[in-house]
Amino acid sequence: MTLHTLPDFTHERVTTAVGRRSGLTMAVALHSSALGPGLGGCRMWRYGHWSDGLGDVLRLSAAMTLKNALADIGYGGGKAVIALAPDDELDAERRTAALHDMGDLVEQFGGAYITAEDVGTSELDMLVVHERTRHVVGLPPEEGGEGEPADGTALGVFVSIERTLAELDGSASLAGRRIVISGLGQVGGRLARRLAAAGASLAVTDIVASRRALADELGADWIDVDAALTTPGDLFVPAGLGGVLTDETIDALPVRAVVGPANNPLADRSGAARLAARGILYAPDFLVNAGGVIHLALASKGASVDEIERRLHGIGDTLEEVFAAARADGVTPLDAAEALAVARVRGGRVSA
Repeated sequence: MTLHTLPDFTHERVTTAVGRRSGLTMAVALHSSALGPGLGGCRMWRYGHWSDGLGDVLRLSAAMTLKNALADIGYGGGKAVIALAPDDELDAERRTAALHDMGDLVEQFGGAYITAEDVGTSELDMLVVHERTRHVVGLPPEEGGEGEPADGTALGVFVSIERTLAELDGSASLAGRRIVISGLGQVGGRLARRLAAAGASLAVTDIVASRRALADELGADWIDVDAALTTPGDLFVPAGLGGVLTDETIDALPVRAVVGPANNPLADRSGAARLAARGILYAPDFLVNAGGVIHLALASKGASVDEIERRLHGIGDTLEEVFAAARADGVTPLDAAEALAVARVRGGRVSA
């Protein structure tokens, strides 16, 4: 991505800076605070050019507005990115410097944006960010924080897979279902365990070869990374980075539905209609992967474990509502989910 192909600017505030300690380019994007402070993670990733990171934070923060609106957690949308060059290697000292720089940047927003862990960062990294700002959630439980949100994300996607199967043929049972998972990280690995325990037949892959051990443990078939989008199954579960569903890959995708935790799996929004034209049911990512923010938001407010789990299962109810609206209005589930989220955001602005 280059500067002239950045997404539309619909944000309240975006600040880009070069960290004074680390020398790394970083950005915080507050997309909407209509429903509350923007909540979204801090991603640390390698980009071909710093503007690619800027484009990422613009897209991801806009998606967080939709996600948090559908999750009904009282937060708006925001995101942060620390952009590494392709050849950047951070030692412990420079990583700490980068996280302190990000903490200073978050602090400039005065609580209008609250950060958390994301791709490339962890709850321990959030402890370091917390040394420079209090506007951070997802700290380790032993430090009084909310802990790792991946369990919540995995449960929300699991429930969404069940509802998607029910939408396809009336049965939510996973027994004997063939599911292809691309990505066995924090969320994908947890999800694979849940699916295997429920009786699903799994084909899995990851760019980290050592994660094949999990496939062996679960009795799953290990496939090449390049084969993830051409392996037949009932569902494809994107659980890594986004943008994998291009026109080309959609046209060859041999599954009945797509449901997964990856953010922005569609390379272009038009991919939703392309999937629908092929009869492939798409469960919008920003709805099904909201379990992590639900966990963080509710735990930070002192909600009980039972209440958090109830709300995580509620993701399935919202997805069912979206599927029903899509059928009734003759639109894609993506259109229906966005319409529901935008209505909630507009309602928040009216109330404000």
